[in-house]
Amino acid sequence: MHTVFRIGEIRKLDKESPLYQVDLKLTSDDDQQLRRLTDCIREEVDDSGWYRMGKLLLKIGQFDKAEELYTALLEQTSNDSDKAHIYHQLGWVKQDQGQYKEAASFFEMSLEIYRKTLPEDHPSLANTYNNIGLMYNNMGDYSKAVEFYKKTIKIKEKALSPDDPDLALSYNNIGGVYNKMGDYSKALKFYEKDLEITKKALPSNHPDLARSYNNIGGVYKNMGDYSKALEFYEKSLKIREKALPSNHPHLAMSYNNIGAVYNNMGDYSKALEFYEKSHKILEKALPPNHPNLASSYSNIGLVYDNMGDYSKALEFYEKDLEITKKALPPNHPSLATSYNNIGLAYSGKGDYSKALSFVEKALSILQKSLPPNHPNIKTVTNSIDNVKKKM
Repeated sequence: MHTVFRIGEIRKLDKESPLYQVDLKLTSDDDQQLRRLTDCIREEVDDSGWYRMGKLLLKIGQFDKAEELYTALLEQTSNDSDKAHIYHQLGWVKQDQGQYKEAASFFEMSLEIYRKTLPEDHPSLANTYNNIGLMYNNMGDYSKAVEFYKKTIKIKEKALSPDDPDLALSYNNIGGVYNKMGDYSKALKFYEKDLEITKKALPSNHPDLARSYNNIGGVYKNMGDYSKALEFYEKSLKIREKALPSNHPHLAMSYNNIGAVYNNMGDYSKALEFYEKSHKILEKALPPNHPNLASSYSNIGLVYDNMGDYSKALEFYEKDLEITKKALPPNHPSLATSYNNIGLAYSGKGDYSKALSFVEKALSILQKSLPPNHPNIKTVTNSIDNVKKKM
């Protein structure tokens, strides 16, 4: 095996310089876990040099650099197969930047080429359906997301072996939509299928295994089983701290999720500690209007809200709303969450007319975007009733 380093941190040399400094730590020759991880990553990126570089840039969170590289590769090729692949990768770049409409556009351009050149049950076609489904998921259209994810699973279950990691990814994605729709039993069913495959197929310190643990933790959190949620979130964090750079957005996700559990448990100092760790990474790693940065502001605001510091809560909630209105469609459930949170903070301050205005906006969005029996609709309806009682 060639010399392998662990990446510590990636940062610009200075604001004006296009150069980055990468901190590396030398690994030992007898590191068996690292050997397995390296072999696995080499298999995943088995392309020509520049395509491998693009995938690596995506993996380490350097999305703008990946976009520059893929755009240059697109200009240099006239081959339809290469174009389809590059469009596909540019779709991933735009998804990671939070630009979901642009991402969907690239995936659809890739799909158009694949439909002309591949049979209807080809795995590459399935992957493109999957990614279009992901964009609908990100934009809050969950029924459309399920529709595309089911197309993906139908192809992959026929074309792939039962232990293929690509099949695990599809189970993971449809599980995520069911989780957002409040159907936690279906979500756990698909997430556990994903984990079963992923544990067999990948090394114990692979980032995709961290994803599986993280998502199961999320369902348990939504079900109110906080000890189980922490168990799975901490497994995920342990892998990510070993496998990813210290400023990677997925590491921020783990800190954020653990913070959410502590917030729900009423341990607000712990919640703030983890939320602020997450926010520090996201401010450096993401564009200023990325939806995940908005969520981070919202989560910190929620802790201050729970502590009774409503002015501080409003400060963070309004930052969240400013980004969310720019980044997401007007009927996205996350926008409803932003309005609801601001309404509850105004209620805490005793300004009930403003509170009612915001929580009613939240309900209007949720009634358009979620199933009528979704728990979030009940939560916001209860908020409206509580505000009216105080007026």
